[in-house]
Amino acid sequence: MPALRTKLIWGNVIASQLAIGLFILLLNWLAPELYQAVAPELIVACLLLSGGFAWLLSRCLTRGLSTSLKALEVGLLNIKDNDFSVNIPVTGDSQLKALASLFNESAAVLRRERQYIYQRELLLDKVIQSSPNVMVLLDDRQRIIYANDAARHLFAKGARIEGSMLDELLDGVSEELAGAVNNPKGGLFTLASVEEGGEDETWHLSRGRFLLNGQYHHLILLKQMTRELNRQEVAVWKKVIRIISHELNNSVAPIASMVNSGRKLTEPLDDPKLKLIFDTIEDRTSHLSQFIFNYARFAKLPLPKKSEVDWHKLVAQLAEHFSFSLVGELPQGCGYFDLIQLEQVLLNLLKNAHESGSPTEAISLSVRAQRLSDGSDGVTIEICDGGSGMSPEVLTQALLPFYSTKQSGTGLGLPLCREIIEAHDGRISLHNREPKGLTVRIWLPDDAAQPLEQASA
Repeated sequence: MPALRTKLIWGNVIASQLAIGLFILLLNWLAPELYQAVAPELIVACLLLSGGFAWLLSRCLTRGLSTSLKALEVGLLNIKDNDFSVNIPVTGDSQLKALASLFNESAAVLRRERQYIYQRELLLDKVIQSSPNVMVLLDDRQRIIYANDAARHLFAKGARIEGSMLDELLDGVSEELAGAVNNPKGGLFTLASVEEGGEDETWHLSRGRFLLNGQYHHLILLKQMTRELNRQEVAVWKKVIRIISHELNNSVAPIASMVNSGRKLTEPLDDPKLKLIFDTIEDRTSHLSQFIFNYARFAKLPLPKKSEVDWHKLVAQLAEHFSFSLVGELPQGCGYFDLIQLEQVLLNLLKNAHESGSPTEAISLSVRAQRLSDGSDGVTIEICDGGSGMSPEVLTQALLPFYSTKQSGTGLGLPLCREIIEAHDGRISLHNREPKGLTVRIWLPDDAAQPLEQASA
């Protein structure tokens, strides 16, 4: 910048000197007499004065230009360093003002674009961190450069894993998970439950490879499929039940009508054998209708209508139907669930506990707050008995529709409980106790904040 200013000043001085010199040559050529009359000292003085005046004038003119160019230089250096907060003063002639205004407008656009990109990055990171799906991003050397919260809980119990090598990370997980991640192909795989006796978990793994900033990156996605598969399975059962119920109802109704007609037609005969036949048909028809009703209730279970429920009041209502001992203290706050549906679940489980051959004093109920390994807060309900428990085969089949070990059972009690709990976004599992007995464990998410949110909405 000083070099440019110096060149402009000396350029003006030299130009003024050349102009005066050209004037003197013309004066000598056109009017020699006049040229001879003018003293050479006066000519030299004119040259010096004109040079000094040209130098001062040039310096004044270039001072504003120098300031504007210096401000522009500083602004461009800031932009080079990704600092778009600088505005330069709009001064000088029209061209300098236009240049300064254009610079300020460009800086404002860059500021808005950077803020927009920053907000989008924050939103994207929030969505990824809140996702239940496990996401891990690796570089081409298999070093973890990004992982969401679900990945940290799955691989390192919530600890930070960015910067670790994938092989080092897989040393601390189960063989099933390590084998699935090391497998170059994606697909479904099964992990044993973390809790003893719990349900095995089905996961889906998918991979992606892409080029970013001239380097290859690898994306690993893990999705929990257990609940989705269970829902699909239950949906198939419900569809089958609706079809069977429809067909059976179409047959049971005419049979019941014909039994009544047959009774009236044969009433004058007063034959005990005919009466026994009609009574048997009517009894079996009534039993079949009740059987169909129970299955239809499972297939048409309504969505839960959640509301605040006092735990002490609920436990007192349960104690009016079945005897049990309360273990531990009840939560201080209220629960948030469908009271009728959850009460039906707990009554059914307490009924099963009393029918298991357990002594009454061995049947217990406990309710406590619990945080799962994935960071979810909720309430765990446990019903324990001292009966004979279940075999490993029965444990895996007990929550499926139509499966029952009772002679007169419909196989819908526990599946109905499971359907209600999962409709509340909860979980239910069965566990054998030592030395004998069974524990039914229910986990419900903590939705205590929902009533406030709905009220404010």
